[in-house]
Amino acid sequence: MAVADKFQKIIDFLTSGFDNREDSIYEEMMDGAEDYPVQDNLALNPSYTQNEQKSQNLKVVSHPNYRGYEVMVCEPRSYEDSISIVKHLKDRKTVVLNLHLLDKEQALRIVDFLCGATHALSGSQQKIGDSVFIFTPVNVALSAESQKSKFLRDALWNQPQA
Repeated sequence: MAVADKFQKIIDFLTSGFDNREDSIYEEMMDGAEDYPVQDNLALNPSYTQNEQKSQNLKVVSHPNYRGYEVMVCEPRSYEDSISIVKHLKDRKTVVLNLHLLDKEQALRIVDFLCGATHALSGSQQKIGDSVFIFTPVNVALSAESQKSKFLRDALWNQPQA
């Protein structure tokens, strides 16, 4: 008998939080359902309520590591400087590369290396002048106007006035 009493005490303890309700679940669900008409278990004109959220409780906190967008202007003097330029791209900084201090062979090596690194980082690159290039990380969109569209734009806006 002692074992049966212990089981009964455990069951009573586990079920003590539940109320024995007389109402069925369906009756609880139907409370207030007569506020609008239904047809084939579909509400014809349901009433909706919205909870208004107060925007006054929202607080904006600045991020301590946010530095905005940075543009680095680099004038490398040797091929070894290209590694630090790639680090700038990895830190999501835009790099403007001026190669006027290098001979043609080293300039070509640096541009090839940086184009590959930029592609690997899902960035983009563009030549913007003689020995001047721009490399952007993935978070910066780079768009350029083509010569053809520039010619059409100038032709349209520079027409003689009638």
